[in-house]
Amino acid sequence: MKIPIHSSKRIPHILIFLIFTILGMSIHGETKPLRMAIAGLEHGHAGGFFRRWDPERVTIVGIAEPDAEVAAKYFEKYDLDPKLNYRDLKEMIKATKPEAVAAFTSTKGHRKVVEICAPLGIHVMVEKPLAVNYNDARVMAKLAEKHGIHLLTNYETTWYATTQEILKMEAEEALGQTRKIVIHDGHRGPVEINVPPEFLDWLIDPVRNGGGAIMDFGCYGANIMTAMMDNRLPDSVTAVTQTIKPEIYKEVDDESTIILTYPTAHGIIQGSWNWPISRKDVELYGKTGALRTVDKTKMFVQIDRSKPLKDVQLKPTAEPMNDPYVYFTAVVQGEIDPTGKLSSLENALVTMKILDAARESARTGKTIQLFGN
Repeated sequence: MKIPIHSSKRIPHILIFLIFTILGMSIHGETKPLRMAIAGLEHGHAGGFFRRWDPERVTIVGIAEPDAEVAAKYFEKYDLDPKLNYRDLKEMIKATKPEAVAAFTSTKGHRKVVEICAPLGIHVMVEKPLAVNYNDARVMAKLAEKHGIHLLTNYETTWYATTQEILKMEAEEALGQTRKIVIHDGHRGPVEINVPPEFLDWLIDPVRNGGGAIMDFGCYGANIMTAMMDNRLPDSVTAVTQTIKPEIYKEVDDESTIILTYPTAHGIIQGSWNWPISRKDVELYGKTGALRTVDKTKMFVQIDRSKPLKDVQLKPTAEPMNDPYVYFTAVVQGEIDPTGKLSSLENALVTMKILDAARESARTGKTIQLFGN
């Protein structure tokens, strides 16, 4: 699905000036802050938003969190204006009329946010993954298309300079045609790293999260693999999950491995709540060379066997690729077309199909064929 962006090249210069003046924009390209509301505070990533929030870029017009205790914690910690506090999303939207909403609900809660926002023409960004299952994702996508809104998914790894670089190198076949991609995402576990209780409550709930590590961390690899494969479905999905710590994670997996096959490539996605270290990195093996990312900006590259292994230190990503909400603002204000990119709805739908197939494979012990679907 592509939401058209209207080019200013078709508008006379004097009209552009008048439009900028009317909207309160400068002719130097500075735009008004995005009027954005927050739906929910039960997702631990909400803290990351408030820590990097730039009021000159984003104006928060309201925050809807039904749990008064959770809301009070965030309002005190980040010194937020009590006037922003609402218990109900519909009530908040009616009162504040935002342009966009950032959802920090449980994954299952994403569908409700879109069902409320889309008919009102309000753009939405949710935390990863898009939905709790592919069926919800399809409903959300149809609503976004029907009402002409942008619906984006925020993956932390999207904003890594290394992620952007490997996608560029893969597209250019700098290492030759891609043969295998191995993606690692994990840490010691949400209990072990002391995530907030309201976050943990749904993160280990198979209904509200759809699974454990396979959803929490498997989605990163599915997102990146999908981008590398130009948003096409894999031919097959095979997955195994385990619960190595049942005394902690009673109802969900804490270890997962997903294997994806494509006509000329093979992907392995490892998601874990059992590793002694935290990591988000990618190994890419082409026909002639290979690379391995280490973190947001560091990677090792060997173009081919005749070349030495290079230690590459990248600069942090520049705007708007340095921050999800700077990017979201640019999309809503028509500066960027997100179609087909890492945060896009096209990618998110394929990612959800992979995750659904992976859970089914792990449940049945069978490989799920997606070729031709």
